[in-house]
Amino acid sequence: MRSSTATGTTATAEPAGDRYRGRFAPSPTGALHLGSLLAALGSYLDARASGGEWLVRIEDVDRAREVPGAADAILRTLERYGLEWDGPVLRQSSRDDAYRGALASLAGLGLTYGCSCSRSELGAGESPEGRYPGTCRGGPTRLGVPVATRFRVDRAGPVTVEDRLQGSFTQLVDEAVGDFVLRRRDGFWSYQLAVVVDDAYQGITDVVRGLDLLDNTPRQRLLQAALGLPYPRVLHLPLLTEADGRKLSKSRQALPADLAAAPAALTGVLALLRHEPPRHLHSAPVREQLSWAGASWNPSLLQGLTNVFANS
Repeated sequence: MRSSTATGTTATAEPAGDRYRGRFAPSPTGALHLGSLLAALGSYLDARASGGEWLVRIEDVDRAREVPGAADAILRTLERYGLEWDGPVLRQSSRDDAYRGALASLAGLGLTYGCSCSRSELGAGESPEGRYPGTCRGGPTRLGVPVATRFRVDRAGPVTVEDRLQGSFTQLVDEAVGDFVLRRRDGFWSYQLAVVVDDAYQGITDVVRGLDLLDNTPRQRLLQAALGLPYPRVLHLPLLTEADGRKLSKSRQALPADLAAAPAALTGVLALLRHEPPRHLHSAPVREQLSWAGASWNPSLLQGLTNVFANS
């Protein structure tokens, strides 16, 4: 497998090791839907085909959005589809001390600052359409209000990520998103900081996830480099959409709740990943299908695809 690299003035961390350890990291904001199952399945098969471990992490760092009972429901759904994980489930809500330590390390390097800008002041927020302009780089512009903590990227050069499926992806983070949030104004940790700290803590060597997260990877590379953490190899799967490319409607995202329906649904998701089982395994028990798929896994079958369609 190719390793991912990050180039630029601060992106100098070493790649993760060769002993494969992957993970699936859902947020408990609702039920596990069809697109999430596709990502989980791709991650699982990549790990099993490599003879590696596959972990599950519950990304409940944003506790304001968490739906009560969703985390347990997600785990039950994974079990229903035969996706058995190795070791205990890590929950980000138990990791405040680790994130606090990482933030202190970055502050000690002069790479953070307080930002008093509200979401309404920023408009579109941190995205290519709404780059943070560096308003508070010299210090918070308003006093007496809660502040976020941002990572300073104005000294960084372009970051290049070698994705195992998508190829080379280069981003100048300062131009694309600007200085990004590590801790929000409401005190919750950002996804970017938490995922980097936890991937290192769990020894993750390979991240397989949806293509919508590819443009997050350069930010994570900058944090890994600054903190001296290894960076995992990455593979970003095509997104599951409607035939016209639009995001799936909520009614189309739902997974069958009936355990008896899981084998047929799994056959369909494997087909979306271009790994449709032979006819005699269609709707076979999930473990039989997964055994075949793990032995047959070849992500290059998805080469060149940015979307797979729910009706294909």
